[in-house]
Amino acid sequence: MENRLLARVPAEEFAFLRPHLQKTHLNYMQILSEPDEPITQIYFPINGVLSMVNEPDDGDIVEFATVGNEGMAGVPILLGSPTMPSRVLVQVPGSGLRMGAAELLTELKRMPVFHVRLMRYVMALLNQVAQSASCNRLHPVQERCARWLLQTHDRVEGESFMLTQEFLSQMLGVHRPTVTIAARMLQQAGLIRYHRGQVEVLDRDGLQAAACPCYRLIDDQYRRLLEQD
Repeated sequence: MENRLLARVPAEEFAFLRPHLQKTHLNYMQILSEPDEPITQIYFPINGVLSMVNEPDDGDIVEFATVGNEGMAGVPILLGSPTMPSRVLVQVPGSGLRMGAAELLTELKRMPVFHVRLMRYVMALLNQVAQSASCNRLHPVQERCARWLLQTHDRVEGESFMLTQEFLSQMLGVHRPTVTIAARMLQQAGLIRYHRGQVEVLDRDGLQAAACPCYRLIDDQYRRLLEQD
């Protein structure tokens, strides 16, 4: 696998990036940036999945966006902000590439094509945030769970990935017993196998049929914005 955002950088522009990119392992629950702390590193996932989360005063974690090999973590620096009030952490472990935020901003001055693609990614990410907010308000937990599993499956290698019920409940913004019921129904339908913190997708077409329309809407927006020349 590869980072799809970097894969579309023209060769002459990628030459400016290459010296700054370092391979890195993304460890489970590793924190990549803290709320209101300077963003010093940019991460381009290859086969891991990152979560962008808020933590309200009651201590609960609420996810508002995920990032995989279609994008990057560190978007605020592209918008002129060195910080953001949210945390970025590793949801599914994997690998990626990282570089200094200052180096990216410097090199973007010589990379007009990549700069435009990054702005399109920002738009796609904002679309995901908006669609997810509507989804959390309007759709049943089982449909949202199927959507979330599909989005994660898109970004990992193989058919299985690590996922605890506690973490999934935090990402969906519901109590753990509710997630347990939703996951059990998907498993009884033969769509997934869920055992000891590992999810295996058995029937992807069936999982898509079980998901709310938001999965396809979000995916279509990413494809429209990121795959155009």
